[in-house]
Amino acid sequence: MNIHEYQGKDIFRRYGIPVPKGVPLTDPSGAKAAAQKLIDETKNEVVVVKAQIHAGGRGKAGGVKVVKGSEAAQAAANEIFGKTLVTHQTGPSGKKVQRLLVEQGLAIGRELYLAVVLDREKRRLTFMASTEGGMEIEEVAAKTPEKIIRVTVDPAVGMQPYQGRQLAFGLGLSGDAAKELGQVVTALEKIFMQEDCSLLEINPLVVTKDNHIVALDAKLNLEDNASFRHKEWDALRDLSEEKQVEIDAKAAGLTYIQLDGNIGCLVNGAGLAMATMDIIKHYGGEPANFLDVGGGATKEAVTTAFKIILTSPSVKGIFVNIFGGIAQCDTIAAGVIAATKELGLSVPLVVRLEGTNVELGRKLLAESGLKISPAATMGDGAKKIVELVKGA
Repeated sequence: MNIHEYQGKDIFRRYGIPVPKGVPLTDPSGAKAAAQKLIDETKNEVVVVKAQIHAGGRGKAGGVKVVKGSEAAQAAANEIFGKTLVTHQTGPSGKKVQRLLVEQGLAIGRELYLAVVLDREKRRLTFMASTEGGMEIEEVAAKTPEKIIRVTVDPAVGMQPYQGRQLAFGLGLSGDAAKELGQVVTALEKIFMQEDCSLLEINPLVVTKDNHIVALDAKLNLEDNASFRHKEWDALRDLSEEKQVEIDAKAAGLTYIQLDGNIGCLVNGAGLAMATMDIIKHYGGEPANFLDVGGGATKEAVTTAFKIILTSPSVKGIFVNIFGGIAQCDTIAAGVIAATKELGLSVPLVVRLEGTNVELGRKLLAESGLKISPAATMGDGAKKIVELVKGA
């Protein structure tokens, strides 16, 4: 789950991480008053108007304006609000700006990069820092990987003071900035663990001209699987930033992510779903989605999954790949038959079943009288659907 920058900064404030003063807006008409309020409080005419979308690269796309005075802030807000920003993370369709953040300007001395990620290979949190703040970390990793500092945290003891000093030294900090960085990284570890994050990123983390640390940005990804522990997350969701089909899938208890291909995938189990997408690509096809109906898939869940897959007009074929464990193959087959009849399915459909009650499931499909292509193996099924889609 993604949240907006201003929401991330609210969390930072709770944990004592310095952030600029700012006013979030859902109506651009309030920008002048918000800017004037900040100018009066900070005695600084410089303010920043920022688009709030769930994507990086806003500045390059024209979604961040540094201006002087409240009149200029209002003009910037009018220009940005309602604009569709296309960045490297939005895809070609872009995202429409429906929220703004008006923020105080700062006297910036340096821009740094700081993030906390889960290193799955080491099974530990890793802090990543770089002197190249304001740039995409992927670009830094590709061109100047030596400028990325990594510190791994032992979960038994947590972030240690010497590790904060190690990061400060690597970033060339001293005095107040070095001391404050140690406090920031300690707070970030707490946020990551207590708020159930999957990613924490500050880009840029700035050193002001008077040598203090301030988080100029805040990117937090929250782990969906921990939502049962965080009822407050409902208030943080911005449904306008999410695809309607993914909202519907979540409401139905399905895990669905829309992709750019043309072969719909209906699979039970996340690992099998990943493998299914891989093998479709291996045979020259492109998956249209990730969809996991879950280990205990029901007839109703399968029907709903078909409906969700077919909301994408780019889908030219569907591959059902089921390994029956908790979910039984005959139940899945009944769901496939019901969905095919109800929806009047017109695109090619390939079904591979394996596991509990597989023979009964295959028998139901064979006797259904529907145009369903059976597959003996996952590879056979992937090859068939790719050929059918290309033939169509």
